[in-house]
Amino acid sequence: MKAHELRELSLEELNARIKETDETLQKMRFNRSVAGQVENPARFKMYRRELARLQTIIAEKAHSA
Repeated sequence: MKAHELRELSLEELNARIKETDETLQKMRFNRSVAGQVENPARFKMYRRELARLQTIIAEKAHSA
C-alpha cells in the first residue's frame, strides 16, 4: 500500500498491519535459516520498508494528536 492510503487507516488497523507484516517477515527469516534460501529475497526489503512506513505513520498520528 502507498503511504497516502495508509494514512487513511485508523490506528487499530495500522497496528494490525504491523503485526501481520512482522509475522510474515519472521516466517521468511525462519524459512531462510532452515532451508538456506528463500523463493524471492527481494521481499525482505519490501516487508522491512512496509514495516518502517507503518511505524512512521503511527508516529506521525501520535505526534499530531
